[in-house]
Amino acid sequence: MKVSMLWSRYFLKQRWVLWSLFLTNSLGTIYGYYWYKYQLVDTWEHSPKWQIVFVPDSPTASLFFSLALLFLLFPMKKQKRWLSAIRVVIEALAVVTSIKYGIWACAMILAGAYQGEPLIWQDWMLISSHLAMAIEAVLFVRLFRFAGISLCLAAAWTWLNDYVDYKYDVYPYLPQALWDDVSAVSTFTIILTGVSVVTAGIAYYYRLRQERMMSGSSNKLNVKL
Repeated sequence: MKVSMLWSRYFLKQRWVLWSLFLTNSLGTIYGYYWYKYQLVDTWEHSPKWQIVFVPDSPTASLFFSLALLFLLFPMKKQKRWLSAIRVVIEALAVVTSIKYGIWACAMILAGAYQGEPLIWQDWMLISSHLAMAIEAVLFVRLFRFAGISLCLAAAWTWLNDYVDYKYDVYPYLPQALWDDVSAVSTFTIILTGVSVVTAGIAYYYRLRQERMMSGSSNKLNVKL
């Protein structure tokens, strides 16, 4: 088997691949919320309750991706309009937030290490798992249905999350070496959201282009037949 097969539509659509990724992302989501437990409790006890939704970033991203995988695992021939609308928004959120927080977590860990924060094995585990989040999000754009409007909604939500995080100080705990760089982290985070949205948009564009090429080839074949 060629290595390129590992990121082909055919390979990604295999049910054992989908189930493996669903279970992996679900476990990562559970662990992520557990990792945020102290910040969640602190926010609930000392801040307005509505802010708690904006506290766990990466696990919520993997939750969106897990839900998006469920739509692929259990497709419906005649999907109701309201459910279809929910699906495309979840898929757009899954792609944008997985790219954004996958890269963000790696960047924060490495930036902390650059300023003297010691790297431990958990950091390497977090780097590999978050990098995988970003990669799988880009790969699965070809199987998702989201379009321009849902992508705009995902962008709006993610920027709102950035605003709440740094306006009300509910951003994820940073390495101690970065405690005096919150302003720079805030700027980087906002820019990274834009980069993630653009990346998702480019991947969406190439998905459409590929589908049109395949459709054109199919039509030519039918004419010849």
